Order: sequence, then C-alpha cells, then structure tokens
Amino acid sequence: MKTGAVTTGALAFLATAALADGGITVQLPDVSGLSDAEAKSLIAELANVNVITSNCPDYAITDGEWTLITGTGDQLAAKLGLDASAYDRTYYGPAFKLLDDPGACDRIGPTARPLIQRLIGMGGGTTPLTQSQ
Repeated sequence: MKTGAVTTGALAFLATAALADGGITVQLPDVSGLSDAEAKSLIAELANVNVITSNCPDYAITDGEWTLITGTGDQLAAKLGLDASAYDRTYYGPAFKLLDDPGACDRIGPTARPLIQRLIGMGGGTTPLTQSQ
C-alpha cells in the first residue's frame, strides 16, 4: 500500500524532485512562497487526497501523481518544521479517520484531479524524470 511509505518515510525530503516507492522521480512544485496558513491548508488537503486515492478504487491515481502528492506533502512538512511523528499525528491521523465515513470516498475523491492540476500549475509534474535530471 502506498500510504505506508508516507508514514515511514514522511520526511525524506528532496529539494526539487521526489522519489516514489517504485523508484519514480517527479518534479515538485515551488511551495516556498506559501504562507504557513496556506501550507497547513495544502498539506491537510494532500494527506486527505492521498489516503482516499490509495484506499478508494474509484479514485485511484498514477504513481507519478502519487509521488507528486506525497513529495509536495514532504516539502510542506519541512517548511512547517514538522518531524515525521508530528506530520503523521497532525495530518495523516485525521486523514485515515476519513475512512470511517462511508461518504468520504465520493466526497474527497473528486478533489484529487483538481489538486493535482493545482500542483502542476505551481511547477510540479507527474511525468517520471530520468535519473540524469
């Protein structure tokens, strides 16, 4: 399951690219201009979408999209000064509780595509980069 990698390696940060479980590296967006409030809002949205897309088959995403989401979350956690434990407790704990709500998949799942497009608009990407990049 993809989400396990998030909690065990939540703070494995890379400045401009993220490496997925399967070895995929993608371009990450520039989050440096976000205020702390904007960063907190975005990291919560990323955690929710990650949990839902990883656990609701109707809303599955590609490995490149998943890497973009988790890598951006890691960047934001670093920006906010969160260690792995605080990141998991503050953002992934509540996100996993969403799975107790039978309507969560259909409520949050449709927000995945617009979120991914937002991250792409911020300079991120879902296409795997070659190792030389």
